[in-house]
Amino acid sequence: MMPMNSLALKYDGKVLSILDQTRLPGEEVWMESPSPETMVPIIRELKVRGAPLIGVAAAVQMGLMAEQGTNQPAFEKALMSLREARPTAVNLMNMLDRILSVSREQGLQAVPAEAQAIFEEDVLLAKRMGEHGASLIKSGERILTHCNTGGLATVGVGTALGAIITAQKQGKNVSVWVDETRPLNQGSRLTTWELNQNGIPHTLICDNMAGYLMQKGKVDRVMVGADRIARNGDFANKVGTYSVAVLCKHHGIPFHVVAPQTTVDPACTSGAEIPVEERKPSEIGAIYRDTKVWNPAFDVTPAELVTSWVLDRGVFTNKEDICGR
Repeated sequence: MMPMNSLALKYDGKVLSILDQTRLPGEEVWMESPSPETMVPIIRELKVRGAPLIGVAAAVQMGLMAEQGTNQPAFEKALMSLREARPTAVNLMNMLDRILSVSREQGLQAVPAEAQAIFEEDVLLAKRMGEHGASLIKSGERILTHCNTGGLATVGVGTALGAIITAQKQGKNVSVWVDETRPLNQGSRLTTWELNQNGIPHTLICDNMAGYLMQKGKVDRVMVGADRIARNGDFANKVGTYSVAVLCKHHGIPFHVVAPQTTVDPACTSGAEIPVEERKPSEIGAIYRDTKVWNPAFDVTPAELVTSWVLDRGVFTNKEDICGR
């Protein structure tokens, strides 16, 4: 594989390095991942996250394993351990299934080139999504976003945040409301970091303040990402997204989901079939010893609450069109 470089993933031709996103924004710490065994906890512990980036990171890891020398049974065993690292983000499964297919049909020697192609395609998909999403944004809009969907979630400019960044570069002078977002406050830590990096005005709010903001007429548009989009248009995203979508419906605010085609799962007929990951109770924070905790990482937003699905193929208002190629 040739060297690859993004905001949160680097490969110099020998070493695969991952930016530890749990340490942001306080410090930028890069970790080496020499094998699938090291990548599995990196994914599980959200040190690397974002549906597209997880898929790319896993693919590049398998490309590195193929380059280092292995046999097909060992390769497939390692691949399956990576495939099971997180259950909701379908990009992880899609990219590894693609790698597995190439290894079986063309041999392990073809895997590094396929991993390289996956990286390069993700950059292009993000660029297209950014352009399509930016076309919806009007000058001076105040946009609310939930979780993190920029260059820390892809190897390109991002999905929803990528659209916002693209609009700003077009001179639209946007500003952003940032939901803090659980788990691990990914909005307050990561989205604010990326917005600062890009010089975009923004204000951080707690998740339960979004409704009041909308009531006061301070939100013009909402853009979020997705970890899996079902065939009927339902989608999973970080927990709290459904609440934002309901609030948008009530207040008449456009609500868009921005994701690559690789996040659409045609085999999943509806949101009811999307597996929802549950995280450790300790991630909620300090709790009483005898208090039960429920900590889902995602929720599912039904298609009827979506104004449009922004994919790399274009902007779609009809859910029947999202599975097309």
